[in-house]
Amino acid sequence: MTDTALQIIVIGVLGLVGVGLYGLLAVRNLIKVIVALQIAVKGVLLGLVAAGMASGQPNLGESLAVTVIVADTIVAVVGLALAVQVRRHVGTLDIKALSSLQR
Repeated sequence: MTDTALQIIVIGVLGLVGVGLYGLLAVRNLIKVIVALQIAVKGVLLGLVAAGMASGQPNLGESLAVTVIVADTIVAVVGLALAVQVRRHVGTLDIKALSSLQR
């Protein structure tokens, strides 16, 4: 892997993680928070694969990426199920409205 290709991938990783973190901090809708988390994780996955390619062990990076994909899918499914239940119970997906669930 050449240095310029690695630099382009690092810029892509930083861009995806940055957009994901901004979405996590700026958005109040629960579904959009889950989407922002997915964007950030995809940036990390790209970084894992690029690190494996740069170190000469592409199989290690790819196997780590597959493991993270499985765990991330479980997190997304549980988060979306939670969002559906919050919408049914509270009537909104606004994160600030979740404070009404306190006893």
